[in-house]
Amino acid sequence: MAQNSLSLVWFRQDLRLADNPALTAAANNGRVLPIYILDDTAAGDAAMGAASRVWLHHSLADLNRSLGGALRFFRGDAKKIIERLTKTLPLEGVYWNRCYEPWRRQRDTEIKAMLAQTDIDNRSFNASLLWEPWEVKKADGSPYRVFTPYYQKGCLALDPPGEPEAPPARLDCYTDELEHSLRLEQLDLLPRPDWQKAMMSHWTVGESAARDRLETFCEESLDGYREGRDFPARRAVSRLSPHLHYGEISPRQAWHQAEHAAMHGHADGSAHFLRELAWREFSYYLLYHFEDLPRKNFNPKFDGFPWRKDEARLQAWRQGKTGFPIVDAGMRELWQTGYMHNRVRMIVASFLVKNMLLDWRIGAAWFWDCLVDADLASNSASWQWCAGSGADAAPYFRIFNPVLQSEKFDAEGDYLLRFCPELEGLPRRYLHKPWEAPADVLQAAGIKLGSDYPQPILELKATRERALETFKSLP
Repeated sequence: MAQNSLSLVWFRQDLRLADNPALTAAANNGRVLPIYILDDTAAGDAAMGAASRVWLHHSLADLNRSLGGALRFFRGDAKKIIERLTKTLPLEGVYWNRCYEPWRRQRDTEIKAMLAQTDIDNRSFNASLLWEPWEVKKADGSPYRVFTPYYQKGCLALDPPGEPEAPPARLDCYTDELEHSLRLEQLDLLPRPDWQKAMMSHWTVGESAARDRLETFCEESLDGYREGRDFPARRAVSRLSPHLHYGEISPRQAWHQAEHAAMHGHADGSAHFLRELAWREFSYYLLYHFEDLPRKNFNPKFDGFPWRKDEARLQAWRQGKTGFPIVDAGMRELWQTGYMHNRVRMIVASFLVKNMLLDWRIGAAWFWDCLVDADLASNSASWQWCAGSGADAAPYFRIFNPVLQSEKFDAEGDYLLRFCPELEGLPRRYLHKPWEAPADVLQAAGIKLGSDYPQPILELKATRERALETFKSLP
């Protein structure tokens, strides 16, 4: 192509300049028209939740600044919008980086077929995964269903992830006005101003912030990552999940930064972090090969599971008012920050699907709406794992006791008190189970159960036994 040719780059979950092969391909061809399309039309039930939209707004604003204000925004059916642009502009190339959600794959296939009828060069690239899902397979060609052989015999047997690329050395963006393009604010991504502002006060969004977060994590937290990642009060986890989801940083950047850290004395933590990156890959792999993962039990044995309905207890769980401090702290963290520590995610999920016997899809839907890192692959695979119905899932009889988990991983109550400050006056021995505190202890702490802090909504031993009996009744 001539250097004055015009190529369209369709940004999706790759909101960065570095290690962005679609952007690099377009920049190498000449002028670049960068666009973003909010396509709720094709997404249907998989349309982004509220917290995701808030993060997206700020991430798009950051990308637009990096592009000198050249990013053009659209809303609607992506196929129709791209088709219209190909007919009204002298485009010689249309490039994007691949996404793996079923609805996106179907839509993208239709767009490629439409572009194939033109003379416009169209190519897609891998910018979101370390290994493509179709590259990793067992000897008989079938997909893996268990993580460890997937990672050790599948992924690690392939070529290692390539080095991340630098941003384009030269970026000449198309700046003319476009018919039907919108301002970022017109995408209406910011509902409930007070809530979203409070939530985003916990985060710094964008490519530069993602790079800084990765560097800080590798320098300060990798040494203690393997053990420390289970303790929610510690600053031991990467908190990179939203940055990775929106592509403000690539998994290749994270992988190679961690490998570099391993060569400088952080080998144990680095190996464990790389394994966690591979778990993210495994979730995408499962979604690619088993498209019903967000809706259907991976293990069909659970199709006959007699889930209960209990709207009152469900509301208590959502609002962080179950009477179990570690569960309530997690659910309040989710609402206030758009995030929840992974250990606590497992605790609150186990509480919902096993102690409350509520369908894992109900929990997945709430997380989908409230998480800034809501990812269809990881959210679906993780909830199924906790429920016991998923691939490589925890055994159903592994029912987290929220009191024991809290006492083990938050012994001093630092995490609990961050989100349940009304329990501050309790002695530590009762902090994890305030219902066991004597009346005089509660009075001295200024706590009246049922008003200042909830009474427990269920009895742990009885609901655990009920869950096990229910599971045993399955065919």
